[in-house]
Amino acid sequence: MDAAFNEFLGGELDKIREQGLFKEEWPILGEQGSRIRVEGREEPVLNFCANNYLGLSGHPELVAAAHRALDEWGYGMSSVRFICGTQALHLELETKAAAFLGMEDAILYAACFDANGGVFEPLIGRDDAIVTDQLNHASIIDGVRLCKAKRFVYAHADMADLEAKLKGARAARFRVLVTDGVFSMDGDVAPLPEICDLAERYRAVVLVDDSHATGFMGKTGRGTWEHHGVGGRVDIITTTFGKALGGALGGCTAGPKAVIEMLRQRSRPYLFSNSLAPAIAGATLRALELLSASTELRDRLETNTKTFRDRMTAAGFEIRPGVHPIVPIMFSRFAPEDAPLAQRFALALLDEGIYVKGFFYPVVAKGLSRIRVQLSAAHEAEHIDRAVEAFTKVGKALGVL
Repeated sequence: MDAAFNEFLGGELDKIREQGLFKEEWPILGEQGSRIRVEGREEPVLNFCANNYLGLSGHPELVAAAHRALDEWGYGMSSVRFICGTQALHLELETKAAAFLGMEDAILYAACFDANGGVFEPLIGRDDAIVTDQLNHASIIDGVRLCKAKRFVYAHADMADLEAKLKGARAARFRVLVTDGVFSMDGDVAPLPEICDLAERYRAVVLVDDSHATGFMGKTGRGTWEHHGVGGRVDIITTTFGKALGGALGGCTAGPKAVIEMLRQRSRPYLFSNSLAPAIAGATLRALELLSASTELRDRLETNTKTFRDRMTAAGFEIRPGVHPIVPIMFSRFAPEDAPLAQRFALALLDEGIYVKGFFYPVVAKGLSRIRVQLSAAHEAEHIDRAVEAFTKVGKALGVL
């Protein structure tokens, strides 16, 4: 490689380290779960930062389903869907995912990142408009960039600004209003009733990325539309199988049949990526069956979330309010030293047997560093006790409390 280019990259990496923004990876030795073994640590630690909301990542029912699918359907497809990559297993998962999400049809992707990357360009063009929340996920931002439609960005969850942007987009042929269902850094839930009201008033299609909600938000875990009671008013849903539904890979877009058929014809991540591995499809089907049969896991998660939020607030930590199992522990008042503090805090917690990670620029804006705790149905009462005790101990030692 060119020596000057290599030197440039080295210098940039040094700057990232000096600013306290370098992201370290701590390898896990074994399967994902509430208790994990981490490289370099003799004792297992408690995991409080996985997207494993329902504790299904290592669930024996899903592991068994993956084995059965592997034996029956093989390891991989070596093809995209429209050539020779479609199995009956994929079609069954699309049907079951659509039904679970309350939609007519669904299309599978390797990940929700691909679903968001491939949903806009096939459906709308330069005569149309996309109205998007300022804090939408990076995959939505990238998907919107690939589309020639005019972009209108509204201030996060600001309904007055959203209406102003919708008014500004009235000259467009079609309008697509896109939002995260749950925003992954703060755990706040999009105000879907108000969003749907405005969308209906200004004739906009509503698209929701429900990756941090599918499986556990709402009374039966169908997502933010069920949580808010707006069934039938959200037009398109993108979501992942890589969080609450087992934590492997995969995602989908669900919506009206005409939308899904157009995506099959023109969505580039679908047309030019290998089909979802059979083992993942089989295990995801089993996850949907488990969640359709009982709400036990989402009910347990709800209890764990409330307990942790209440106890951390009582201990004196600054947390973002809400009901979601994403619980950001904020260090804003320590800016501009908030990013290094978040990293020191996370390392100190690891020494106390609690695995969490600091989030800082560019993942979040400068001055808004935090530790993002994520609760799971797999956490037991004693796990939450230990976590709160460890946070309190480290918080006092580092001058946060």
